[in-house]
Amino acid sequence: MQKARIKLASIDIDAVNETCDYIKSIAQKTGVVLKGPIPLPTKKLKVTTRKSPDGEGKASWERYEMRIHKRLIDIGVDERALRLIMRVPIPEGLNIEIEMV
Repeated sequence: MQKARIKLASIDIDAVNETCDYIKSIAQKTGVVLKGPIPLPTKKLKVTTRKSPDGEGKASWERYEMRIHKRLIDIGVDERALRLIMRVPIPEGLNIEIEMV
């Protein structure tokens, strides 16, 4: 049986979870097999910089961190379900990738 693999990634975890819930509700309505959402490891991008621009004064540092949250969903291929998934409202900043497996 063929399936579609949906990968979601965003820095906003609420947007990721909201889209996952939307896809789950579509799968329940159409009756297709759904596996997931499987949480993948969160990627943490860290940047550390000096507070003072010229190097004078005390050595104080600022630490910034950006977290990228990822989810993986496997869904059975059904033409009607895929058409509905293509129409899912995607929030800004959410990266979505759909591939046939």
